[in-house]
Amino acid sequence: MNFDNWDEIRTAYQVARVGTVSGAAEVLGVHHATVIRHVDSLEARLGTKLFQRHPRGYTPTEAGLQLLSVGQATEDQFNQLAARIAGAGEEVSGELVITSLPGLSGLVMPALSELMREHPGLEIRYLTDPRVFRLEYGEAHVAVRAGSRPTEPDNVVQPLAVNAAALYAAPSYIERYGRPSGPDDLRGHRFVGTDTRDSRAPYYRWLTANLPPESVVFRANDPESVLAATRAGIGLGFQPVIEARHDPQLVEVLGPRPEWESTLWLVTHIDLHRTHKVQAALKALKAVAAQCESLRVPLPE
Repeated sequence: MNFDNWDEIRTAYQVARVGTVSGAAEVLGVHHATVIRHVDSLEARLGTKLFQRHPRGYTPTEAGLQLLSVGQATEDQFNQLAARIAGAGEEVSGELVITSLPGLSGLVMPALSELMREHPGLEIRYLTDPRVFRLEYGEAHVAVRAGSRPTEPDNVVQPLAVNAAALYAAPSYIERYGRPSGPDDLRGHRFVGTDTRDSRAPYYRWLTANLPPESVVFRANDPESVLAATRAGIGLGFQPVIEARHDPQLVEVLGPRPEWESTLWLVTHIDLHRTHKVQAALKALKAVAAQCESLRVPLPE
């Protein structure tokens, strides 16, 4: 049979625990007639007696004792679950999911390292993907996003920093094609770009607006391949300064420009924003952003 009426099971458990109909009714906050009806209905469903009735109350049969044992264990588990849920927001432990665009590990990794040093009970999942993770569906606790201000409802959005980008080349590229002297010297050079024609990255929009399409001789659909192609000397490539300035395989040929910048945002869901775990992550990310020379920290909102 299917136990599809939990009210009856709960009622019978309380009768077995307390021993009287009136006592169970008081615990459950219902009329004693409701208790009797629930017990009778459950016994009819099971096809067996759960209690021996007598003037002093209800005594559990062998089946009733089994119900009492299972009911007690179930109640204990629910109490433990309630305690964990109530305390979850106070602990900085367990799984923490952080998502960001690829190319921001120079910002995120130092923050996560410090966070895990302070809170060794944390288990981090760091997900990098151009797609927007749905915080309302629990895909992540904290998202680091770039571009225009996120507008999804029920999210808390805070400015983190301004992410600078510059143009880089491999030494092999410079040896073969020369080094551009400035923005006006880019025509005739070869570029590595994204295969996403409608990319939101400001430097790719700038590239599309200022140079002919044939300038981009290599396109890839992921940032790691764009970086690898730039290192291989295939063409000039845009990279976040926070990553590329520490890369010995790259030479910065044109420094950061305002039109290549993008704002970084911290995004959390309103239901989790105030939890200690999320607040600890936000604090760590803000601290690293404030200390990083490759980023500009915007004024508070």
